[in-house]
Amino acid sequence: MADHAHNEEHHGPAFYVKIYWVLLALLVVSIIGPELGNRHLTLITAFGIAIVKALMVAAYFMHLKIEKKYIWYMLYTMLLMVFLFFLGTAADTMKPDGNNWRNEAAHRLIEQHKGSTPAPH
Repeated sequence: MADHAHNEEHHGPAFYVKIYWVLLALLVVSIIGPELGNRHLTLITAFGIAIVKALMVAAYFMHLKIEKKYIWYMLYTMLLMVFLFFLGTAADTMKPDGNNWRNEAAHRLIEQHKGSTPAPH
């Protein structure tokens, strides 16, 4: 019984071609989104669709959809750890100065953009 359910999840090449076309359509949407000039739409299309595409690739092309559920929990735990690492280091790495260091490249960019006008939204 378990083998039958496991084999039922395998798909032929036509299924993967359909997933490919869905991914391609999402790519087109994520490219067109920023061209419209709306900041919120850009964020949704850039990051939201990227997350959806990554999950589709993991589920279908990496065959995580047919794996046991704990594999997904491991994946989500790993992503949570990466996010926590980013939160822990972002406060220091996104500043142009620290106690014992100075990011000269960031200061040059700040000086360059002080005189320029902000881009229209």
